[in-house]
Amino acid sequence: MTPILLHPLDILIAASLIVFDALLSIWLSLRLHKQLIVAAARMVVQLIAIGILLRLIFLIDSPAATLLLVAVMILVAAREVAARPEVRFKSGANLVIGISSVGFATLLTAILALTTAIRPQPWYDPHYAIPLAGIVLGSVLNSASLSLDAFLESVRRERFAIEARLALGASYHVAIAPLVRNAIRRGLLPVINQMSAAGIVTLPGIMTGQILAGLDPLEVVKYQILLMFLLSGGSGLAAATSAYLASWRLKDDRDRLRLDRLAI
Repeated sequence: MTPILLHPLDILIAASLIVFDALLSIWLSLRLHKQLIVAAARMVVQLIAIGILLRLIFLIDSPAATLLLVAVMILVAAREVAARPEVRFKSGANLVIGISSVGFATLLTAILALTTAIRPQPWYDPHYAIPLAGIVLGSVLNSASLSLDAFLESVRRERFAIEARLALGASYHVAIAPLVRNAIRRGLLPVINQMSAAGIVTLPGIMTGQILAGLDPLEVVKYQILLMFLLSGGSGLAAATSAYLASWRLKDDRDRLRLDRLAI
């Protein structure tokens, strides 16, 4: 099966659907037409830019260039994790937690897959390392931000209950444990829902792309199962890391709850 290459006219025909959405917004007074057009334009510019950049990195074929791009991707994702929670630390702790959770989960998951299951030669081949890191990042970013947001919001909401437990003699770990568990659970729900619906309700994007590229469906399924396992593990690592780091940041060396470190 020969891959079907898209031409500019094909893209323009698909773009007519964005125009339809914008016209619908104007007709129904949704006031979303400007956001739709701007979002579509940004997406096109960003994807073209990353395509040019990836072509350059593939030509360079250097582990340093690959690592640099992955590091930039992690920093951008960490910034999103830090910015999304409504409740934040006064200092730059949100960003530190974002970098730690997203970076740790992404690098560990991607390196595990590259050195065991996929095994390209060399293992850091940018054709494999960069797309894999990008896919994992999308999932761990979501899990880390949801976990961090859930934990900080629950601390703000239940601060008096936490302090009451501490006053009754409970250790900080025991007093804060229900909130940590709930935050990790919140961070894992999206990937659980994604796994539950994969194959029956939806065909995941990477699977659809590989089938359109002409690969055998059963081989595609193997890669998709591997990917979902990787996303699940990475999401769990990111959710747990962000929740535990945030809980550690909210205590001092005397195991007191330090709400003054939050911008409540």
